[in-house]
Amino acid sequence: LLPPAPPSTTSPTPPSSIPRNTFLTTMVLAADLDLLHPPTDVEKQKHKLKRLVQSPNSFFMDVKCQGCFQITTVFSHSQTVVVCGSCSAILCVPTGGRARLTEGCSFRRKGD
Repeated sequence: LLPPAPPSTTSPTPPSSIPRNTFLTTMVLAADLDLLHPPTDVEKQKHKLKRLVQSPNSFFMDVKCQGCFQITTVFSHSQTVVVCGSCSAILCVPTGGRARLTEGCSFRRKGD
């Protein structure tokens, strides 16, 4: 006969202490939302044509050059390289969607 096993020092974890899947906890059901006044974070995730009020994802912005501090207006989804008018430094380069600003350049949205 085998001797009895010593008692385990670790107890099995109860199901309540197991962390829940983050996807399940962040999922919001459609019945839980106020359809006339949806939260802004939920509206931002939707496609631009499927929002309650259609609005574009693109915008114009003022970009300040890091070398000469001149301000240039740039489109957020620019498809060409934008350079500074006075010092010819590159302000932003195109990507698949939004243009990527050069490090050190500061910007602010126009309008609004």
